[in-house]
Amino acid sequence: MDILQLGKKAKEASRILGGLSAEIKDKALFEMADSLLQAKYEILSANEKDLGAAREKGMSDALMDRLRLNESRILSMARGLKDLCDLPDPVGQGEIIKRPNGLTIMRQHVPFGVIGIIYEARPNVTSDAAGLCIKSGNSVILRGGSEAINSNKAIVSALISGAVKAGIPEDSIQLLEDTSHESARALMKMRQYVDLLIPRGGSALIKAVVENSTVPVIETGVGNCHVYVDESADLEMAKNIIINAKTSRPSVCNAAETLLVHKKVAESFIPEALRALEKRGVEIRGCQETCRIFPGAKPASEEDWATEYLDLILAVKVVDNIDEAIEHINKYGTSHSETIVTKNYDSASKFLSRVDAACVYVNASTRFTDGGEFGFGAEIGISTQKLHARGPMGLKELTTVKYLILGNGQVRL
Repeated sequence: MDILQLGKKAKEASRILGGLSAEIKDKALFEMADSLLQAKYEILSANEKDLGAAREKGMSDALMDRLRLNESRILSMARGLKDLCDLPDPVGQGEIIKRPNGLTIMRQHVPFGVIGIIYEARPNVTSDAAGLCIKSGNSVILRGGSEAINSNKAIVSALISGAVKAGIPEDSIQLLEDTSHESARALMKMRQYVDLLIPRGGSALIKAVVENSTVPVIETGVGNCHVYVDESADLEMAKNIIINAKTSRPSVCNAAETLLVHKKVAESFIPEALRALEKRGVEIRGCQETCRIFPGAKPASEEDWATEYLDLILAVKVVDNIDEAIEHINKYGTSHSETIVTKNYDSASKFLSRVDAACVYVNASTRFTDGGEFGFGAEIGISTQKLHARGPMGLKELTTVKYLILGNGQVRL
């Protein structure tokens, strides 16, 4: 099937899916979850093929972790689908406005129609995206990376099998098996069939989609995230936060990439914190002052401040004050997730109000930026733009609005 025919079928399926009840969609999610579990050995076998090919290409350990599936991760994917059933269906929700002229205006949430997802080597995204789209009444066209193609085929086969059992149109979930750049570009131009495009991956992928798509795009994902240790910080708390933010899962977009430290606590904080990070395999790239305090650090370049490493590498800079920290974050950050560690109320308030990011924290790890952690269920991505949706995107962000106006003969004078 060529990509245009695939898009046409997805659009036709979306018109049926958008009118299905919450009960049918929830039943489909349960069936999809069960199908994943029943197909776990086929999925793991397919994933091993992808991992083998990735090893031959020399993929980094951090990126291999994103690609890798195991029984626990498949169970988590299935649990994520079932957890969506506990969330309210956004379709049909809204408000009613009564006008003085007797008109009743209903503002109602409705599905977009067809959502395209372009993503890289994270096969769990395949399940999360399909589940969120089905629950919100949208058909989905999935275009994963070549690194995960075997895993994605096995996952999508299981998901479709479960969805169809519950009465969901088969073409509601489609995988674009052609992983060439040409197929991605074709998907970006399918405005007649695709209503919304969401890229998930590295900066190069997101930039390509934003700049080349004629389909409306929600920009997601790139996370050059910072931890700022203020002069009044609890230093033990700060150490625990940076260790978690950097090392718990360095390959994801909410991992910290830069540590900023107030000069008044640099001498007492940096040596112990950076030694703890080095013990966990983190390479330190520091400013001149950081390198003086911690000789094991490599000199940081200008490029380091702007880099999303997605690896066990951390840039470290000593700053004169909170204003310099905020200026640095707003210059080099990607509007994703930023945190301050402080005991000072005024510092916390300044940081919250002046840092330009989707998620701004006080005394907590950036790793909490996640749909599940925010109570939204699974997420379709982390939006770093300012239109329509920002931050973790759950079900409501996958709907648009429609106005239904009821009258009894009114005409406008």
